[in-house]
Amino acid sequence: MARMLAGGRGIASVLLCGIGLAHGGWQLTWSDEFNGNSLNTNNWSFDAGTGNNGWGNNELQYYTSRPQNIFVRNGLLHIVAQHEWYRGSHYTSAKIRTHGHFSQKYGRFEFRARLPQGKGYWPALWLMPESAAYGPWAASGEIDVVENKGANPTDVLGTIHFGGAYPRNDHSRGPHYDFPAGDSVTNFHVYAVEWTSNAIRWYVDDHLYETQTSWWSSSGAAGAAHNPHPAPFNQPFFVIMNLAVGGNFDGNPDGTTVFPGELQVDYVRVYHETASRTPPVAQLRLPASDSSAPIPEKTAHPAGAE
Repeated sequence: MARMLAGGRGIASVLLCGIGLAHGGWQLTWSDEFNGNSLNTNNWSFDAGTGNNGWGNNELQYYTSRPQNIFVRNGLLHIVAQHEWYRGSHYTSAKIRTHGHFSQKYGRFEFRARLPQGKGYWPALWLMPESAAYGPWAASGEIDVVENKGANPTDVLGTIHFGGAYPRNDHSRGPHYDFPAGDSVTNFHVYAVEWTSNAIRWYVDDHLYETQTSWWSSSGAAGAAHNPHPAPFNQPFFVIMNLAVGGNFDGNPDGTTVFPGELQVDYVRVYHETASRTPPVAQLRLPASDSSAPIPEKTAHPAGAE
């Protein structure tokens, strides 16, 4: 997604993760299992408001931190989109990020989640760089682990954004993952990327459906030389989860869209590879004094792009 953007375990969770479970050669680095009674604000902070031009995508929601829009219950994180008038917007929802709390270079980033169905819903589980080392979006990169158009609940996609600063940006173009008959995003599935220095691979329930090995990054003015490969995907990225309403990706809700709609997350787990690589650089910090500062927000894929 990205363009103009605008309680619990904390350090203890990372210490536990140090002796955590391995997953096929990946050793657990960090996780949030959402087992408490509230969101762990040592792990997450909120984006709030409507951003610049609907977070760069003409989205309709106002992001809040209210319990009507985000809460933890029975081991699940609930991000809830509501159809209501709030501070000038007709819809509300929530968006959280680990920026300033946790980021990692390379590894397996894994989410177990279920997504809402309905025209205009735009759930996203994605990664952004902790610092814009190569310049503004998308020169410093973006990794979308999974996105879905709510009008099409049997299809998901993963994407990388890269290139120069907008509008000289570029992105990958599929393939998508199509669920088998009788299944959809409304059931729980495990969505993951495995990110190394020379490839990014996308999985649904451990089924590999996409591999990207070609990207580039250019800082400065048009025509500037490319940064050395594997830039921009050679720096720590942090985690973002949100449920947008409307905008350029799936269009706006219509009369068939049922509200409220929920993005439910069972867990987020991040691993480093143990078999053949040095463990990645992981960064853990206490929340910044101004954790509400806006960051780049997802940009819809150009018309006709997949």
